[in-house]
Amino acid sequence: MTDSFHQKLHHVIPAGLSGDTAQTTGMTRVEAISGKTVGSENLWMGETHVAAATASDDHHHGESETAIYVVSGNPVFVFYDQESGAEKRHETKPGDYIFVPPWVPHREENPDPDNEAVVVIARTTQEAIVVNLPSLKPGD
Repeated sequence: MTDSFHQKLHHVIPAGLSGDTAQTTGMTRVEAISGKTVGSENLWMGETHVAAATASDDHHHGESETAIYVVSGNPVFVFYDQESGAEKRHETKPGDYIFVPPWVPHREENPDPDNEAVVVIARTTQEAIVVNLPSLKPGD
């Protein structure tokens, strides 16, 4: 019998990433760390690829907190700011981080006409919750 101190570490290589996860039009998500891939109970981690000159659909991630690390490209993260009544944009570069609180509608854009943007994502839920929306505005 294996105790908590003698479990195996899991090594996931790029060829082992799975596209069998929730998706949003305009981007491709692949999972590395999840219940399905390594048996995690409380964590989901993977990558998102946004093609050149593409924007994702508006969406949120339910109860999950989402942390994003920009690996390559210059993705733009867009959300609706209720105080100003307008969309706000965070323009990023490699090395930047973005935090998306639970239930916050947002979208990713890649304005680069030639190169995809790649980010690493970690979530506080074991699965990649994705709820696609018609708009960033509440009530739409």
